[in-house]
Amino acid sequence: MKVHAMTGGAPLRDFQELARRAAAAGFSGLVVTEAGRTAYLSCAAAALSGADVDLATGVAVAFPRSPMVTATTAWELAEASGGRFRLGIGTQVRAHVERRYSAPFDPPGPRLREYVLALRACFRAFRGEEPLAFQGEHYRLSLLPDQWSPGPIPVPDPPIDVAAVNPWMLRMAGAVADGVHVHPLNTPTYLRETVLPNLAAGAEQASLDPSTRAVFLPVMTVVGDTEEERARWREASRTMIAFYGSTPNYAFVFEQLGRPGVTEALRTAQKAGDLAGMVAVVDDELLAHFVVEGTWDELGGAIVERCAPLAGYQVHVVLYHARTATQEPGDTFERFGAVAREAIRLSG
Repeated sequence: MKVHAMTGGAPLRDFQELARRAAAAGFSGLVVTEAGRTAYLSCAAAALSGADVDLATGVAVAFPRSPMVTATTAWELAEASGGRFRLGIGTQVRAHVERRYSAPFDPPGPRLREYVLALRACFRAFRGEEPLAFQGEHYRLSLLPDQWSPGPIPVPDPPIDVAAVNPWMLRMAGAVADGVHVHPLNTPTYLRETVLPNLAAGAEQASLDPSTRAVFLPVMTVVGDTEEERARWREASRTMIAFYGSTPNYAFVFEQLGRPGVTEALRTAQKAGDLAGMVAVVDDELLAHFVVEGTWDELGGAIVERCAPLAGYQVHVVLYHARTATQEPGDTFERFGAVAREAIRLSG
């Protein structure tokens, strides 16, 4: 098991210091989300910081960048990090891809599958193993003169992980990617009933050993040695679950818990501009399915217990609220790092 801190982008000089701080705190690495700042530049800053950390985009938006652009960026990050970079990509949602990036979106699943295959074709061409000759339905790559190729690097190809929620995408991840980024809106039920069987089915369909697949699992934590301290993280988690749960594609995650209608209620409150009403939909009983709770001393063991269904996979725990802790005074971030070290120790 590895335990990473989730973080967004930051000014690049600040991100170098964050990487060093994460290494000193005890995290295995940083998983960098992409929003207003590019995940790739943040990873580059961290790779050049001298910090002893793994790096992953978690996730970078795929479709607005051609496979060649993404492949060359990932290639350079793999080289700069000494082989400690993992490329995590996802589709984002239609509105952002089409209206913010002005890029094609449909069909998202098959397009992302082809994107992964195109990346691998680029990697082989960079190493000189074969000419670039990828012909797909959505992407066609056939020109790479020597002077335009980054050439071989002295580390393995960067692993390619994809974000997946529904069964089709999970099977695709198992078949063609090196790993999967599970959505933060996850429960033990969702892992057992949706993620693991479909990931395994995809790997087996491709005649691959499922144990070779990495699973990046974001974990929302409710932690503290007092009820007052825990209440703060409980409400932060409740707010994020309400936000994520308003997406129609995620309704089945609540239905698996015997709670149909949650997404509809969230969307009704959202359309009315009632943010407090959205949060109120996520009652304590529902919340408990999505979080791991304990004192600071207990939390490492609770995380290992939460990951028990993933035995046999390469497990990458991602501490969701570590991103908040990076922006606070005091040693909260370091306390999350101590939790990471303990979880790694207990996992053996």
